[in-house]
Amino acid sequence: MTGKRKIGAKGFSLVEVVITASIFLVVILGLTGTFAFAVKGSLENVTKVQASFLEEEGLEVARLMRDAGWDENIAVHPSGEPFRILFDGSAWQATFDNALVDGVFERKITFSDVYRDSGQNIVSSGGTLDSNTRKVTVEVSWPTASGTTTRALSTYITNIFTD
Repeated sequence: MTGKRKIGAKGFSLVEVVITASIFLVVILGLTGTFAFAVKGSLENVTKVQASFLEEEGLEVARLMRDAGWDENIAVHPSGEPFRILFDGSAWQATFDNALVDGVFERKITFSDVYRDSGQNIVSSGGTLDSNTRKVTVEVSWPTASGTTTRALSTYITNIFTD
């Protein structure tokens, strides 16, 4: 019985091999593309998390500046004029020099005047200037493949050490 071929038993034809290889190639390329997309997304997430931490740190520095002296550190900054902060090893310093954080991120802090209505509610226009409250906005920008991405975080600080 050796040497005889069974009826109906045939080998793979060249067409079947090419089709199988093509399907395998499409699956491998799809998985590779998905993996590359996932890696890119996770790297972008790392950058967004770093930017969020830098925003929070900027707000904390504004609170530290307030605690160190309202008149010396907060009231002296003109409303709407952004500045940057640098850590000199022992304390935070306000500067107008453009300094990148980690060589990537640009962080700006802006103090804005706050106005209140007759019920002492903060209003966007009109009202009376509240010299003991400032709006703090921290803006962080960084370059991406599609341009520059900017995120901002805002809060209000109050001169809690007034007499």
